[in-house]
Amino acid sequence: MKILAVLIGLCLVFVFVWERVDMVRVGYQIERLKRDRTILERQRDELRVKVSALSASGRIAKLATTELGMHLPQQGQVILVQSRPSAIQPVAVANVVPVAVRVAKNDLLARRF
Repeated sequence: MKILAVLIGLCLVFVFVWERVDMVRVGYQIERLKRDRTILERQRDELRVKVSALSASGRIAKLATTELGMHLPQQGQVILVQSRPSAIQPVAVANVVPVAVRVAKNDLLARRF
């Protein structure tokens, strides 16, 4: 009977110690995850700044003119194409001639994969 009581007591002590060790392990894991979250948030903020800098319209315009040789369109080079006919007819503009426009499907991206 005494041996049974001692064994039960040892089992209870073992369970108590195991729970405490597990709590400490989980606590360390929580702290590691908090640190990882802080690092990821910092990286996200840096990437947002980088995206903002790279997508600035002034930078894109400068790259288009200097590196790609693009120029601003001249009068009459811009043609607006509507995907759906509107109920309201546009006001006639002087020197504008309607042009039939054919739009080709660009499937270069589909071929890449």
